[in-house]
Amino acid sequence: MYGVVTGEVDEFGQPSDDTVVVALAGDPLYVGVKLLDQQYRLEDVRLLAPVLPRSKVVGIGRNYAAHAAEMGNDLPAEPLMFLKPNTSVVGPNDPIFYPRQTQDLHYEGELAVVIGRICRDVPPEQATDVIHGYTIANDVTARDLQKSDVQFTRAKGFDSFCPLGPWIETDLDPQTFVDGVRIQTHVNGDVRQDGTTADLIFDIPTLIAHVSSVMTLLPGDVILTGTPEGVGPMEVGDEVEVSIAGIGTLTNKVAQR
Repeated sequence: MYGVVTGEVDEFGQPSDDTVVVALAGDPLYVGVKLLDQQYRLEDVRLLAPVLPRSKVVGIGRNYAAHAAEMGNDLPAEPLMFLKPNTSVVGPNDPIFYPRQTQDLHYEGELAVVIGRICRDVPPEQATDVIHGYTIANDVTARDLQKSDVQFTRAKGFDSFCPLGPWIETDLDPQTFVDGVRIQTHVNGDVRQDGTTADLIFDIPTLIAHVSSVMTLLPGDVILTGTPEGVGPMEVGDEVEVSIAGIGTLTNKVAQR
């Protein structure tokens, strides 16, 4: 069931006592919605992935200079794209499964853009017209497989390798990301990443224009905008929290597959 979160929520998604979820009939990306009379306290519902892409998740690599440097990579001349299958998507508090094929599983906290309508060849100045909203992603990566395989499909494509959530924020001015929105990743409470979208090499309109020049984007498709520096390993039992100011916090634990 879809719903709308109403009431006070702080910048990292902690609700106040009056925060509720109002149930919706319909699908906000496909058939329109209407409010129902049902309301639930946010703490009493289980949040699922706020979008299950019917089509694809498009990742963007090396879109923060400091992250490219920490990985020993040059800066790309244009956005570096890869795909994650929609079967990699899980929601808040769902487990990230540690596959037996890797010995070096990494977190990558990222801002995610959710596409709202079918589009192709979108000019940068019209990019905001095709955005439904924004959410948080953890672009989980098997780093050793990424290096050995050269291309990214296996390293980033396992089931559970794309946590999304906790919800889609539809009321953010895109200019806020240009000015700088804080992105943090905590592992077991310790800060591992602390960056800002002001450091994006390619901004969101540029990414939408570039991706849509290659492939048609469909409602519910997700574009991951890249990760700040500070990526590192996760182990079984670790709790990983990715927080983005103005959106909320996405929390997942690592489990043995």
